[in-house]
Amino acid sequence: MLFPFSPARSRRVALRVMLRLIALAAFVMLGTRAAYSQGAGMTLDEALQVAQDRSSSIEATQAAVRGDSAVVVKAGQLPNPTLKLSVEDLPINGPQAFTIGQDDFTMRGIGIEQEWVSPTKRRLRTALANRTVDQGRTTYLEKLAEVRQQTAMAWLNAVFAKKSVALNQALVDHLKDELAARQASYRGAQGSASDIAQARVTLGNARDALIDAQQDEKAALIELSRWTAAGNVLQVADNTPSLESSVSGMSAEQLDQVQPLLIAARTAISVADAATDVARSDRSPNWTWGLTYFKRGGNFSDYVSLGVSIPLPINRKNLEDRDVEQKSQMGTQARLTYEDTERQVMAGIQTLATKLASGRERLANLQQTVLPAADQKVQLANAAYRSGTGSLADAFEARHMQLETQLQVLNIERQVSLVWAGLEYQVLPPELIAAAGQ
Repeated sequence: MLFPFSPARSRRVALRVMLRLIALAAFVMLGTRAAYSQGAGMTLDEALQVAQDRSSSIEATQAAVRGDSAVVVKAGQLPNPTLKLSVEDLPINGPQAFTIGQDDFTMRGIGIEQEWVSPTKRRLRTALANRTVDQGRTTYLEKLAEVRQQTAMAWLNAVFAKKSVALNQALVDHLKDELAARQASYRGAQGSASDIAQARVTLGNARDALIDAQQDEKAALIELSRWTAAGNVLQVADNTPSLESSVSGMSAEQLDQVQPLLIAARTAISVADAATDVARSDRSPNWTWGLTYFKRGGNFSDYVSLGVSIPLPINRKNLEDRDVEQKSQMGTQARLTYEDTERQVMAGIQTLATKLASGRERLANLQQTVLPAADQKVQLANAAYRSGTGSLADAFEARHMQLETQLQVLNIERQVSLVWAGLEYQVLPPELIAAAGQ
């Protein structure tokens, strides 16, 4: 059966289709946003990218850069001209008092004045405005580096907190089994009540450590959510990066291109130098040109006046030269600050590199000696128990020591990873710096 065409019905169908499309789009967007907090968990690269894209502090510095960029064109323009309207020789008494156009000497004038700024001055002011924009970009780079560094540390804290919870849970489960075994031995008249009491104390301490580890994991995920602005991050991917960094091998010239603090200090020098150039150019005053047209009453001719105003720098030593000296000293300050910042950055990198090398050496020693020895002790204790030459208590004690050793190594690995993040993420990839310049 065919239904006749109805415009109202057509609009209802179109509305339903539109609502379905909107709902589908919302589902896709929400699913994309939640993809970081569910499934396999958020990786380090995903955390860094999300933090860069959603950081309000980064967006704030970008807005400041756009604001500075908006006034660059203004710096190279002439000041707006001035319109002048005047009435001259207006009588104030007699029959023609306060009348315009009747007295022969009254003149009505209209004119325009323009302050002339030389092309050289405008070029120097434009250069200063551009350097100011560059300085704003360095603030953006500093904030970007901070967000990346803090995000990486938050992610690493979340990863190791997750591992710590798993190991503490394994320790609690193990101590539960040990307590059950000691209770069975006591009932079989092969153990003592003090052994059971000690096992309960040890289990209680382990449970307290587990609760603390769980709280630490929640706090780490909250901190990661704060830096990524990705809602509530529920879990992170268990794929820690290799603790290797090339930052310590960079020369001072290389760091000067990728370390935000050094970039900012170098840019401050260029700003101070540009400001000094502008101050020097202002030692020569700007002239102001004016043109005025006068109309007189009666049969008198109209007049045109042309004039120029020239400021006289008769006290240049105490006025203009003082500005030049101030800007010059700011340049000296910027250069000394750069030298101090360079020493500070290099010393900080060397300190972190030393800590990282020492930490990696400690980890290698623990992983190559202590962990294998703990594993071997568990195997030997289990073998002795199965053969009847060892006790169940020895087997439990060996497993307990193995888990404690793993927690110790995990804690050191966490500390070393945070040192690595502090070293690796204090510089920015060249592509991010290039994008900031655009």
